[in-house]
Amino acid sequence: MKNTEIKEFTDKELLERIEEEQSMLSRLKMNHVVSPLDNPHKITYVRRNIAKLKTELRHRELNNQE
Repeated sequence: MKNTEIKEFTDKELLERIEEEQSMLSRLKMNHVVSPLDNPHKITYVRRNIAKLKTELRHRELNNQE
């Protein structure tokens, strides 16, 4: 997911995407424990997406305070 795509989301959509990505991350981790994933880098990719989404959300919070 690119930063330009993330900036187009509304605050509500950002929160929804964060929840979706976190649930996907927990499923991926659980599946990886049971049997190794074909592509374990997917876990890293999802973690980075969560970080990008949270960063954008925090950026908006700080801009609204000023």
